[in-house]
Amino acid sequence: MIHFQQDCGFILVVYPNAETRQWLVDVLEHIGHTVVSEPNLEAAIINFQANHQQLLLVDLSLIEGDTLNHFAQDNPETPIVTVSNDVEMDQVLEGLKNGAIDHFFLNRGIVVLDHTVKRALERGRLLKQNREYQQQLEAANAELARSLETLQEDQEAGRRIQFRLLPQTPYQAFADCIVTHRILPSLYLSGDFIDYFKIGEGKLGFYLADVSGHGAASAFVTVFLKAITNRIQKHYERKTTVNVVAPARILAMINDELIAARMGKHLAMFCGVIDFEHNRFTYSVAAHYPPPILINNGRVMSLGGRGLPLGLFKEVHHEEHTMDLEPHFTFIATSDGVLDVLPKGSALEKEKRLQAMAMNVKNVDDLVKELNLSEDDPLPDDVALLVINRV
Repeated sequence: MIHFQQDCGFILVVYPNAETRQWLVDVLEHIGHTVVSEPNLEAAIINFQANHQQLLLVDLSLIEGDTLNHFAQDNPETPIVTVSNDVEMDQVLEGLKNGAIDHFFLNRGIVVLDHTVKRALERGRLLKQNREYQQQLEAANAELARSLETLQEDQEAGRRIQFRLLPQTPYQAFADCIVTHRILPSLYLSGDFIDYFKIGEGKLGFYLADVSGHGAASAFVTVFLKAITNRIQKHYERKTTVNVVAPARILAMINDELIAARMGKHLAMFCGVIDFEHNRFTYSVAAHYPPPILINNGRVMSLGGRGLPLGLFKEVHHEEHTMDLEPHFTFIATSDGVLDVLPKGSALEKEKRLQAMAMNVKNVDDLVKELNLSEDDPLPDDVALLVINRV
């Protein structure tokens, strides 16, 4: 391998006149370049194919025909400088059209030759450098595309697993009560989660959880949450009779598990139990917003309640609220992602819009229609919807 001084290169001089050719070689070598020479273009191309010089200095009279043009097209990173005595500018322009990047008049002297050659070599180096950068960029883009494809496959697999953890919808809780739900993630995976299940005879437990953030990290917490509530459900299943199911106690158990796991995530949750035998509804709120809506025998109300989010503080206490249910009711709960798809307005205005919509809702499909939601449209946040309807 040939090593060059700074700003110097490997040059091929192509000139028929032996005396002029030798003068160019001597001057360029004196400057510090490595130089080889050929008397004609055909021999020069053979030499180049063997040695790959960085610059060609070619007699302007040799540019007739397409040989030089083809060479320039095939070797775009190898600059060509034409050389001549005084000639008409039309001839110089013809050389530039045929692939040369510059022209040197022999009577201009060594200083101009030095400047012309160094500028041409720098151009060649930049072209080569750009090509290398382009290759590196293409390789990086290809690697990124492969990584994104793998990530997408992982996300899709995670989405399938997460959605399999969700309960059946529609679900016939009891003979006259149907539960439906829908989760629309803003990404592949959702930080929102819904679950419902029978507890003993005549009772339905349910919750809607909204984990902080969204995406894979939040989705992992929902899987953890499902495991916790499965244990709670089995705890009640083992009992022969279940007289009291305390939503506040369920929230406390979930909070303890999240604190112990140190997952760095917290969640808002609405947890409720419906006692169909006694037409009683008990619920607790852990920073859930917007408030769920209950249509109780035609009367629309928002279910208030306050409480700290889960997963942040030890030994939190959540209030329990109990109310009587009419024989016919509709319960609607949503995550706060719904607020982002409602028309602009204050929080109170958006709550009123949800209440107005609720009168037309009997199942989750009705609610999706009222909110004008589509699974194909991008969402700024995860959206979870839960509807319990007793006819």
